[in-house]
Amino acid sequence: MNPLRAVTYRVFYRLPVGLRRWLVRRAVPKYIVGAVCLVRDSESGDERLLLLRQPPGRGWSLPAGLLQRQEAPIVGAARELAEESGIRLRPQDLRPAVPNAVVHARGWVDVVFEVSVPASTTTLTVDGAEVYEAAWHRLDDLPKLTRATAKLLAYYGIGPLADQPGPWAALER
Repeated sequence: MNPLRAVTYRVFYRLPVGLRRWLVRRAVPKYIVGAVCLVRDSESGDERLLLLRQPPGRGWSLPAGLLQRQEAPIVGAARELAEESGIRLRPQDLRPAVPNAVVHARGWVDVVFEVSVPASTTTLTVDGAEVYEAAWHRLDDLPKLTRATAKLLAYYGIGPLADQPGPWAALER
């Protein structure tokens, strides 16, 4: 090990814990963490997906949002699903998607969960402000998606970018 690096580590670990945390927070890249739900229609053999049309309304997206301070991702995903679509589920009803976390190039991390619900008995409720419309869409006939949604869905082999090269392609190997 480099002698300067060894001295730096020794000094660092002798600092009080609070000061060490403060230094790390200043030096480590910051990420925004969101929770996302892939909600499938269990009655269609999971061939339909719940999508939302939100402002500015130029494309459809998934139920998602930022985590609140110290909120567990699975709790945030269930909260966002209820707020944006009216679907109220317990956090433990959600399953981690594979991959569960998707790190985007610009300091954004999405923690993704999946759930299947029966569309015919699931009431969708939107507020008209944060979400204009919620609807079920066939996987083979998706509407125009937001760019971020299309890129995220590609990690799961869904949507218009699923067959194109990208960071998600490495997951198939």
